[in-house]
Amino acid sequence: MSSREQSIPPTTRRVSFDLLASEIAVLFRRRRTIAMLVAIALIPILLAVAVALSSQQLAPGEGPPFLDRVSQNGLFVGFTAMLVGIPLFLPLTVGVVAGDTIAGEAGQGTLRYLLTAPAGRMRLLLVKFAGAVAWALAATLTLMLTGLIIGSVLFSIGPVTLLSGDVISLGESLVRMGLVALYVSVSLIGLSAVGLFISTLTDVPVGAMAATVVVSIVSQILGTIPQLSWMHPYLLTHYWLDFADILRNPIEWSSFGSNAILQLAYVGIFGALAYGRFASKSIVS
Repeated sequence: MSSREQSIPPTTRRVSFDLLASEIAVLFRRRRTIAMLVAIALIPILLAVAVALSSQQLAPGEGPPFLDRVSQNGLFVGFTAMLVGIPLFLPLTVGVVAGDTIAGEAGQGTLRYLLTAPAGRMRLLLVKFAGAVAWALAATLTLMLTGLIIGSVLFSIGPVTLLSGDVISLGESLVRMGLVALYVSVSLIGLSAVGLFISTLTDVPVGAMAATVVVSIVSQILGTIPQLSWMHPYLLTHYWLDFADILRNPIEWSSFGSNAILQLAYVGIFGALAYGRFASKSIVS
């Protein structure tokens, strides 16, 4: 055990763990959370069923990326569903969870009780952010795993032909699917931090949720304007769709690294803003 770990009182560590465990348990027991997971799971299911029932063979490049490959290999259901889900559906659910972190507690009148000793404001913010990150990971894994299951049921699965033209085995394809889910999860942590900050600004959770979603939409719109190309590398959503680089051989890791650095920068900036606002916020409920 390091000297730093020895300096942290066992009671404080236990309180932090208990608070985090309670936050995640409450989050995933909510009917709203379960409903969102079901809605996310429906994306690959509806996509796969539509392709399976269609008698028309799609031409290469027609429809969303990878859609023309779904009937040939069910593993592409997850990849296609991820491309469909990340512009709106996944950010929408992240906005709901992140926007509710602080504002939801304030609206219910439970925030003051959460801040009683030994739980402080910094610890509460970290726990709430960790819960939002856990949700982002659960959402992307739900989408990808559902795509894998429904794809294997409705279509044949096997070695995958990558965008680079190389063919990889089924086992390696599953690893690539996991990496894509991880990439998208990392892409959403910046938005989670933005939502956490917005949630500290209001006691109305619906307003915080809506504002968080609007941030992701505005970022994507700005990213389509050529005249603002100088701004694009700094936009929250700039690298969201670059997980296609994972489907090349060798894997192009530069986009993964750039995306992670950008998202961590947003976490640092908006995490600091959230603490600055929350630390000085008068808690009356």
